[in-house]
Amino acid sequence: MTTQHTHNAHHHEHSAGSDGAMTGLLELDGEVLRDYWSAALDWVARAADGAGRVLDLGAGTGTGALGLAERFPQAEVIAVDVEPGSLTRLRDKAAGRGLADRVRAVEADLDAGWPDFAPLDLTWASMSLHHLADPGRVLGDVHAATRTGGLVAVAEFAEPLRFLRPDLGFGRPGFEDRVLAALGRAHAEELPTLGSDWTPRLAAAGWDVIDERQFPIDLDPPAHPRAAEYARAWFSRLSEGFADQLEPDDQATLTALLAALLANNGPGPVSDPAQLHIRGVRTVTLARRADA
Repeated sequence: MTTQHTHNAHHHEHSAGSDGAMTGLLELDGEVLRDYWSAALDWVARAADGAGRVLDLGAGTGTGALGLAERFPQAEVIAVDVEPGSLTRLRDKAAGRGLADRVRAVEADLDAGWPDFAPLDLTWASMSLHHLADPGRVLGDVHAATRTGGLVAVAEFAEPLRFLRPDLGFGRPGFEDRVLAALGRAHAEELPTLGSDWTPRLAAAGWDVIDERQFPIDLDPPAHPRAAEYARAWFSRLSEGFADQLEPDDQATLTALLAALLANNGPGPVSDPAQLHIRGVRTVTLARRADA
C-alpha cells in the first residue's frame, strides 16, 4: 500500500512493478523501525499468551507474521496478503529462519471474500484495514473466525512518518508539511478510513476493546545504516503517485531530495543520512471476542 500506506498492506490496484517497490519498502520499514516492531509485537504477545493459531492480515513481507511465529513457538501462523511478490519474500524469510513449517502464506484479496481461517486465537492487522473497501465487514469476519477469548490487534497511524529536518539546505521551507498536506487530500478520497479511530469500528463488529497503546517513533538521527534508503523508497513512492499534486518548486525539491538520498553527495545537509529525523506515532488497539 503506498506512502505510509506503504507498510504492511495489500491494495489490489498495485501493478507488478509497484509490487516490487512495495516489497522493498516493507522490508525497510521492518528493518529501520525494528525497535517499534519489537515493542509492539512483544506487547501483543503478552496479551495473547498461549495463542496457537495466528493470522497476520495484510502480512506484506512478514515482519509481523515472522515476529509472532518467533514469539509463539508452538503456533501456526497464517500470513495473508494480495501481493505475490511480498509473499514470495515472506516465504523465503520463513525458510531462512527455520519457520517454513509453521508459517503459511496465503494470497487472497479480502475485498473479494473471506477464506476459511477459523479457528483463530489472535489476528494482527498492521496498517492494512484502511486499504479495504469494507473494513467493518472484514472485522466481523475476523470476529466470527475467532475463538471466544481470542484477540485482534489493529496497528494504525494518524499520519505518515516524517523523515526530514526543517532545513533541507535547498528548496522552500516547509516542504515536508506541504507533501503531507497533499497526501492528506488524496487519501481523504482514496482511503477514507486512513487514520481512523478503530475503537468504534471494532465495537460495531462485535469486539470488546480492552486496551490501546501508542508507540512513538523518534530516530534522531536514525542509527540504522539503511535509513537513507528507507527515506528514498518512501519519497520515490510519493514521486510515482503524488508528485503531480505538488507545486513546481516542490516537484523540483523532491527530485533534488531523491538524488541526494541516492548519491549521498547531493545538495545541502540531507546528503548526510545522519541529518534525517524519522518520527511519528503508531497506535495499536487490542480487542477481545467475549461472547460464547
